Amino acid sequence: MMKGMIRTALGGAAVMVLAACGSAAPGGGGGSPTPLTFTVPLYDAQGQEVARATLTQAGRDTVHLAVDATRLPAGTHGTHLHEAGRCEPPQFTTAGGHLNPLARKHGLRNPQGPHLGDLPNLVVGANGQGHMEARILASLRPGQPPIFDVDGTALVVHAGADDMVTDPSGNSGARIACAVIATPAVGS
Repeated sequence: MMKGMIRTALGGAAVMVLAACGSAAPGGGGGSPTPLTFTVPLYDAQGQEVARATLTQAGRDTVHLAVDATRLPAGTHGTHLHEAGRCEPPQFTTAGGHLNPLARKHGLRNPQGPHLGDLPNLVVGANGQGHMEARILASLRPGQPPIFDVDGTALVVHAGADDMVTDPSGNSGARIACAVIATPAVGS
């Protein structure tokens, strides 16, 4: 029962926030459009919110991602985009492998990489707080792959540090937190 509740809550939150984002310029006239931005919560295996991720369209094909941890274990944590927008606890294996549409090797320092889903490590202090930022070559426009493909994408935080070279996941260990990044349903 908890599995379905987390998937529904996360997917619904992304849909509501995306639906609230507009493309009109502030002030109602001329100028550049307001960037598409939304925030999704990350939940641990017990269903507790432990972090938030904010994604902002920063250019035509660039997304800025910021992760703010509030209640994660202290240490360095591998953080990745995974191929399926499903976060079923306790292991979050339903998120699948890393988002890797170009079939590259894992690791930001791997000469044959990286995966599109490879992100910097998230460093968390003794107080459970930490921050990480990254730029992703993608689009947040509804229906645009690879983030908004048929089953969405998941943002996953792992128990250990990503070594940035070992395929397929940088030896980053178990999945300890997850968020669904999903596109709103398109009506017909």
